[in-house]
Amino acid sequence: MQNNVGLLLTKRAHLNPSLDAIVDVDKQQTFSFGALNARSCRTANALSGLGIRKGDRVALLMMNGVEFIESFFALAKIGAVVVPLNWRLVPDELGFILKDSGARALIYGAEFGGAVAELQARGPEGSAVEHWIQTGGEIPDFARDYDALQSGASESEPETGASDDDLLYIMYTSGTTGLPKGAVHTHNSAIWALVTIAATADLRFKDRYLLALPLFHVGALTPLTGSVYRGVTSIVMRSFDPVAAWELIREHEITTGLAVPAMLNFMLQVHRTGAGGEIPDRLRWIMSGAAPVPVTLIEAFAELGVEIHQVYGLTETCGPACLISPDEALTKVGSTGKAFFHTDVRVVNEAGEDVAPGEPGEVLIRGAHIMKEYWNRPDATAETLKDGWLWSGDVAIMDEDGFITIQDRTKDMIISGGENVYPAEIENVLLAHPGVAEVAVIGQPSEKWGESPLAVVVKADPGLDAGAVLDHCRGKLARFNPTGKVLKRVLRERFPGPAPD
Repeated sequence: MQNNVGLLLTKRAHLNPSLDAIVDVDKQQTFSFGALNARSCRTANALSGLGIRKGDRVALLMMNGVEFIESFFALAKIGAVVVPLNWRLVPDELGFILKDSGARALIYGAEFGGAVAELQARGPEGSAVEHWIQTGGEIPDFARDYDALQSGASESEPETGASDDDLLYIMYTSGTTGLPKGAVHTHNSAIWALVTIAATADLRFKDRYLLALPLFHVGALTPLTGSVYRGVTSIVMRSFDPVAAWELIREHEITTGLAVPAMLNFMLQVHRTGAGGEIPDRLRWIMSGAAPVPVTLIEAFAELGVEIHQVYGLTETCGPACLISPDEALTKVGSTGKAFFHTDVRVVNEAGEDVAPGEPGEVLIRGAHIMKEYWNRPDATAETLKDGWLWSGDVAIMDEDGFITIQDRTKDMIISGGENVYPAEIENVLLAHPGVAEVAVIGQPSEKWGESPLAVVVKADPGLDAGAVLDHCRGKLARFNPTGKVLKRVLRERFPGPAPD
């Protein structure tokens, strides 16, 4: 079998054709692996009929659902390069990615028709897109009907168009600083990500996985692919809703899944209102990452009988870097564990030298699942990939046993009075206050200290005031020390300072 991600679906359909592959919650339909592969083959043959070939970039602008999933595997089969688009972006941002990637085709959901019409009207100067393909709704004159294209195509397996180090997808990082960069992954890097996850995480054949993150995110696309690899059923939410998440966990007997800390926080709040209902025993654990998971959140879920396994990874690593093992989830609470099975991790100073246990440094990651490059960004690639190691830009400490605890982004670190202040440490303390729903800490210019931290707080208690927050912090933070993913560059623009001293 060739190392082609699309062929993972082919093989699973051969081995377990009647096993449920996905439950499309929005459509209220279940697709077996056999049915999903047949649909994917039709999509692949339809796109080949339009002239899409190996190496052509094809962008996907769709909410979670069967169309996204079958298109991803179809494009992988024929060797085209997938460009997943963040549907939260505005047309100018989408246009930048379409032009930067050189996408020849765009498959999009009808709900994004307005933005797509604006992009199409810009003509060749706006992008290289030749084929506009819409799923659902009334099809505009400039677009093709996805359903019609697919239904008229053959279910036979297309000729495999790529393998090994051929490109699979370009995923543009949202990042916390700067403009998006396209992380390039190959069939090999994606498959090695699955292998190292399978060797490390407690994922079992016939598990039922809650897939609630958007599929344009590596935290959803890699688990989806891994579920095909392991024979796991994915319960696919069109978009996340905390009340619906608890309902699906019960209704579909979900055993595991992944949720970022903000999602877990919403689920916890829902449960505390009584709307979450009874938590079934089948739910073994939930993986969480994308930002440091507050210890208070891990402990709150532990009280509900649900283990939170903190994971650390990046788009550039195709997901995996570190994971806490089930037997350490509570004894090492707050840590993101050790490196995945086929992954190496170091914590180093600016000179690239390993730091002592307990000393903060930048995380370096090595493995066959690391990205190939940043698309069309050789300078950024050279800054990030050095001597086989990926410099993450994340600050962490490693204890004497090799457990990693993520502290912050190096670019988010605040230097106040000559001391390094890590916002995540302050955020952890603030989140322990029952009146605080969410918080992000950013640095602001200070004449006295150079920089001072500013906490932007979302109140769970309308009566909460600054005095109560400061009282809560006294004795918990040294005076010199200090979601989805919070975009702190946006907060810095909104709160430019200077900070009060």
